[in-house]
Amino acid sequence: MALTLGFAAAAGFAPRSASAEPHSRLRIASFQTELARKGPGLLLDAIRKGDAQSRAVAALIAKAAPDIIALQGIDYDHRAAALTALAQQIEAAGHAMPYHFALRPNSGLATGLDMDGDGRLGTARDAQGYGQYSGHGGMALLSRYPILQDQARDFSALLWADMPDPMIPMRGGVPFPSAQAFAAQRLSSTGHWAVPLRLDSGAVITLLSFAATPPVFDGPQDRNGKRNHDELRFWTWMMEGAFGPAPEEPFVLLGLANIDPVHGEGRRGALRALLADPRLTDPRPRGPSGDDATAEFATAGPLRLSYILPSASWTVTGSGQHADPEASRHRLIFVDLALPPPAP
Repeated sequence: MALTLGFAAAAGFAPRSASAEPHSRLRIASFQTELARKGPGLLLDAIRKGDAQSRAVAALIAKAAPDIIALQGIDYDHRAAALTALAQQIEAAGHAMPYHFALRPNSGLATGLDMDGDGRLGTARDAQGYGQYSGHGGMALLSRYPILQDQARDFSALLWADMPDPMIPMRGGVPFPSAQAFAAQRLSSTGHWAVPLRLDSGAVITLLSFAATPPVFDGPQDRNGKRNHDELRFWTWMMEGAFGPAPEEPFVLLGLANIDPVHGEGRRGALRALLADPRLTDPRPRGPSGDDATAEFATAGPLRLSYILPSASWTVTGSGQHADPEASRHRLIFVDLALPPPAP
């Protein structure tokens, strides 16, 4: 099985603030920020200039005051300059998160192949994951607690063909768009990570973080729908030890699944299996109106696309959402968990 494991440099850039005193609960959040820009370096430039959207994103995160947050839709750069600038903006809004983690995503990673079958090369859809340049619309973690970067596992190089029983898009009896393209296609459209963090008590928790492709914007082969399904099904296999050691509890699976269990388009089997998995808990964070939708679009309406699924050993003490249309069409979701006991 062709599986590459790796880690990114995670760095602290500021001392912990007074708000980071030890407490009895752990607040974990996830947020599709929609901060991706059309070219490399543009996000950093926008943040430094204090554009309205980035300030709204920072304010929303500061309002939620998470201990750990998984971000999606944020451009990656080698030195994590944009992520650092955003974290500084969040701190200026009143909430310091001094540790960050980011890896180069599959989005925008060039393949040199026609990956969407349109007969052209070098387009955004010919990358390993949709993206106009390498790093476009990536993922990141911000944390009040140290990230154990040397123990992080990155599954993003796993080939789709190396998944157990992959759901292969087909045309005319052969893989779509071609056997060569499918053989080179990574499973992750953005990334799949297992990242451990150490709490003040000494306890170690692991975040299983991801961002899946939307199951739309394709043709009758349903390439994106099948890929979305397998990106979610990866976690079921991973928890069973198919790609190395299974995660030890306590862990939290979180990120952007880009599919609703009931409404909208997509193949729901893998998502529903995760939501029903006895190894996981589904707190279903709800907004002020009581609904559990996490995004709303003009054409598709409200959909539940983001998820935080703690392992079953956690005690969930609360959950909720924060929204600001100036920040993103997606809502920031959070779950409050009782802290695990101190490490022996």
